[in-house]
Amino acid sequence: MTMRKSIYWGVFLVFLGACSYGVLATIVKVAYNNGFSTLEITFSQFAIGWITLLAIVLLTSKKQINAAPSIASKRKLMIAGTSMGLTSVLYYLCVKNIDVSIAIVLLMQSTWMGVIVEWLIERKTPSRQKIVAAIVVLIGTALSAKIFNTSLDELNGLGFLFGFLASISYTVTVYTSGKVALNMKALHRSFWMLSGGFVIIFIYGLIAYTGNFNINIFISYGIPLALFGTVLPPILFAYGMPSAGTAAGTIVGAVELPISVIMAYIVLNENIIPSQWMGIVLILLAVVLMNYQKKVKTI
Repeated sequence: MTMRKSIYWGVFLVFLGACSYGVLATIVKVAYNNGFSTLEITFSQFAIGWITLLAIVLLTSKKQINAAPSIASKRKLMIAGTSMGLTSVLYYLCVKNIDVSIAIVLLMQSTWMGVIVEWLIERKTPSRQKIVAAIVVLIGTALSAKIFNTSLDELNGLGFLFGFLASISYTVTVYTSGKVALNMKALHRSFWMLSGGFVIIFIYGLIAYTGNFNINIFISYGIPLALFGTVLPPILFAYGMPSAGTAAGTIVGAVELPISVIMAYIVLNENIIPSQWMGIVLILLAVVLMNYQKKVKTI
């Protein structure tokens, strides 16, 4: 019973983290529409998020000074966290080029990528349920991305490329959240992973900086970007992924898809055609299928 409750709790936390990411894409698109650049968006998000987590860590670690995490653990987490920063840059470049409702579908390829990662690294042969769920996700993706309703000339190849690369990076983030330095408290793990991501943002800034930076981003979109992009998700994933498991966690993370699409429809007035809703339903069915398989194992 305790094991079952632990898995349910982990899945729930991953679910909340995915919902946070679902809200994030619309905020990014609105920021773009108001003239802010990718550098301004990513830097403000990570800067505010990093300072916030640092403050929380310092306030909650006074009694644990003698049990400080080892340098090796911090280094591993920072290296793992670089994928977090890379995901943000790639995903936001994707959102800049195509609709949010399609960009999120591309990011959600991490659902089946997570199953493959678990198979290749941990030598866990995918069950029939996982294979079927992955196939259902791919079918739902084809429908949700309007592949059958759009000509090749209308497809934004650059946006699709950024989206696919972001999904690979996101898969790494989700996997490492549940595997690296598990002996460390989840909050500390989140902070050091975010620190690694911030390094990538600095590097991207050195490449993308053109001499202009609108500091108004910090008081307009920086706080919600940090909250839903760098504060809540890493903490929720850090606490939830070890209990949920990588494959189940990445599949549950697919709920980010309907949240993003609904937000894009309400806030951005993006046109969502019937086939996209059909695709979303299929992906959600894959989520149910994967969770049912996890429940069977724990009874």
